[in-house]
Amino acid sequence: MMSAVDSGQKFEFRLIVLIGLIQFINILDFMMVMPLGPDYARALGIPAEHIGTIGGTYTLAAAIAGLLGALFLDRFDRKRAVLFFLFGLMIATACGALAWDLPSLIFARALAGTFGGPLTSLAIAMIADYIPPERRGAAMGKVMGAFAAASVLGIPFGLEIARLFGWRAPFLVLALGAMGVIVMAWFFLPRGKNTKNSGNVTEQLSYIGGCLRNPTALSAFAFMGLSMMSGFMIIPNFSAHLQMNLDYPREHLGILYFCGGLISFFSMRWVGKWIDRTSATHAAVGSTALFILVTCVGFIWYPNPIPAVVIFVTFMVSMSSRSVAAQTLASKVPRPDERGSYMSLQSSVTHLSSAIGAFLSSQILTHSADNRLIGVDRLGIMAIAVSIIVPFLFYFTEKRLHISRGHPAPDPAALA
Repeated sequence: MMSAVDSGQKFEFRLIVLIGLIQFINILDFMMVMPLGPDYARALGIPAEHIGTIGGTYTLAAAIAGLLGALFLDRFDRKRAVLFFLFGLMIATACGALAWDLPSLIFARALAGTFGGPLTSLAIAMIADYIPPERRGAAMGKVMGAFAAASVLGIPFGLEIARLFGWRAPFLVLALGAMGVIVMAWFFLPRGKNTKNSGNVTEQLSYIGGCLRNPTALSAFAFMGLSMMSGFMIIPNFSAHLQMNLDYPREHLGILYFCGGLISFFSMRWVGKWIDRTSATHAAVGSTALFILVTCVGFIWYPNPIPAVVIFVTFMVSMSSRSVAAQTLASKVPRPDERGSYMSLQSSVTHLSSAIGAFLSSQILTHSADNRLIGVDRLGIMAIAVSIIVPFLFYFTEKRLHISRGHPAPDPAALA
């Protein structure tokens, strides 16, 4: 006979796997557009410096959707909400394959962001709902491993499909994958009404206003936002920088993402356990220092003899490690009954910050007559300047919380 502990562990494992798959589809839909940038830019006649604009459009739409989601997400069953937004993301991803110019591609990506933004916050909220604080860091590390899995499996596969069948093919394949995840989520994702099923928009607006007056919530929003802003000054343009400035061959781009994602997958699991043993601030300091170092080497002091694979892998490890620390600490800020609204509001902040970073990059970068990206060094300096503030905000937030374990979570055995 299965004990309550075994039942709880099985429940947690199944939940982490399902949320990881949802995040994999969501993250891959967002991430694959950036390394594919040079491909569809050539096919549709889009200038390379506008690749950041396309990435920023997704994040801006996700920010607006997240802000609206903060008004109502805690009033609906999480499973139904996840299925709704995942289905919308599937349709929007398929629309990306039908784009014929820059405006139509921007529309498709904006539609994807509208569904993908709330889906991210719902997935993280479910982990925070059901996983106890003492295991939440490790759980976040595993779920955030979807970022690495998208890089290890999804992006190299998408790049190879695009090379063989054209840039539209990855969008169609990903839409089919989303359909499979919808079926799995329908049967296996846990159901349960949220604790806040009443209330109106006025009460939710009052809650949002309270968050904006709460120093702890503000500092959490700040470190999430600045982390994403600094990263997305660089991320949308990394593939173009590698190919246009560092002369990295297009046919080897999939291998590069495979190596970066594989190492990030294991590093994020280790960072999650490290956070549970120490604190999120320790992880933030280490990952930010690594981010500054790799940005200097890869984007300011180039060209240099350091291989592109080392630069890329180190950058991915720094960004993914900081994301695990940020999500773990941010999940401890709201009360359980407000977690959906808070995470949606946080998702809005992070996506808006990502959009600002991506749009800034498109304004700073230009391309020369010999097809080189100009202004990458200035972009790197700006990203470093923003990143330096992040560890101090982590420290302030943890100090304000005065906790090391987070808020109590429901008993997973009882939920199972």
